[in-house]
Amino acid sequence: MSISTNDFKNGMALNLPEGLMTVVEFQHVKPGKGGAFVRTKLRNARTGAVIEKTFRADEKVGFAQIDKREMQFLYREGDEIVFMDNDTYDQLHVPQSSLGEAVNYMKEGDTVVLPMYNDEIIGVELPAAVELEVAETEPGVQGDRVSGARKSARLETGLVVQVPLFVETGERIKVDTRSGEYLTRA
Repeated sequence: MSISTNDFKNGMALNLPEGLMTVVEFQHVKPGKGGAFVRTKLRNARTGAVIEKTFRADEKVGFAQIDKREMQFLYREGDEIVFMDNDTYDQLHVPQSSLGEAVNYMKEGDTVVLPMYNDEIIGVELPAAVELEVAETEPGVQGDRVSGARKSARLETGLVVQVPLFVETGERIKVDTRSGEYLTRA
C-alpha cells in the first residue's frame, strides 16, 4: 500500500528502503524555480535514529499500518517478557532485547501500549513518568543536606537512578521514562 507525500501527517508510519520510519515533522516547499518538494524529519521505529529526507511533491511512498495494542505485563520468563492482550487475552512472549530501555520502567501488572507492524513489536509506548519502589539505597546521613547532593538508588526493576539524599529504601518515587531521572517522591 502506498501513499502520496502530499498526504503526510505527523506520527504516520512509512515503509521505506531505510526501514520502518515515522514522520516526526514535514514541510511542503514550493520554490520559485523547479518543482515543489516535501522536506521531512523521520524517526526509525526500531532504532530511534532520526534522519532528514526530501521527497518530490506527490511522490508515492510505502505506507505502514501500525497496530497499537494495549497489553498487560504479566511476568518475566528467562530472557522474555510475557504480555497479555487486554482485548483477546492472548499471551505474547517478547524478547527483552526488542523492548530496549523500556524494560527498566515496567513492572508486573503494568499496562503498556505495544505498537506492532506485521505481528512484530517495534517498541513500547510508556507514560511520561512511572512510579517505582526503591529496592536498595544507602541511608542518608543526618545533617548532610548539601543542596542538590545525590546518591545512587536501585529500583525494583533493576534500574539505577540518582536520587536526593532524603530518599530511603522502600519509598516509592516517580521516574521520568524519557530521561531516566528522579522526579519526585510518590
